Amino acid sequence: MTPREEPQPGLGSYPAGPARKRYARGPLATSWRRARSAPRVPLSRVVGALLLATLAAGLTGDVGAKVFYSMDQALRFAFPGASTIEKETLFLSEPEVHQVESLARARLESRMIPVHIGKQNQRLLGYAMIDIHIVRTQPEAVLIVLEPDGVVASTTLLAFDESLDYLPPGRWLRQFDRKTLRPDLALGQEIVAITGATLSTSGVTDSVRRALAVYQVKLAPKRR
Repeated sequence: MTPREEPQPGLGSYPAGPARKRYARGPLATSWRRARSAPRVPLSRVVGALLLATLAAGLTGDVGAKVFYSMDQALRFAFPGASTIEKETLFLSEPEVHQVESLARARLESRMIPVHIGKQNQRLLGYAMIDIHIVRTQPEAVLIVLEPDGVVASTTLLAFDESLDYLPPGRWLRQFDRKTLRPDLALGQEIVAITGATLSTSGVTDSVRRALAVYQVKLAPKRR
């Protein structure tokens, strides 16, 4: 079963995130004060690392995100006929970062891009990338699966911690199927906008554009 065939969870099936705690005293408060004085790391990168660990563990994790699929489940949906799923980390040079950001019209948080590669024996099935970003103040994790030629095979939400009122439905995500990186791959053009969910849908659109741009810059040249 591929992600486009896998229905998005119903509203009654979302797991509740763990309660958030405030620490005013003690070692945790001291650590927090030290962290505030330390060099700043982008919030989305910190949250992204925590959420990736959560997805890999198959848990609803400490970051509080509502996790719909673990990484293992998502990859099985992405490559149902795969005999192997390999992980490769792409390292982008500074010029490649600028090239990807220019093509995607969206910022990259890291030069390191993990890619999962599905294979049936030695036949390439496609590439899967997990893009994590902040919507308003909370994380959204999207799995983008590309066919070997760089066409979008499917787009699946793995985790979402904003109000479910802003959650893009599965039928909206299917708009990205068979899409390539074009200037009109944008909200209000090839992609229909959802009133009241502009930030979450814009985040998914940026995720897809980033994945397609990474493919064009780093993966497509390997196939020539």
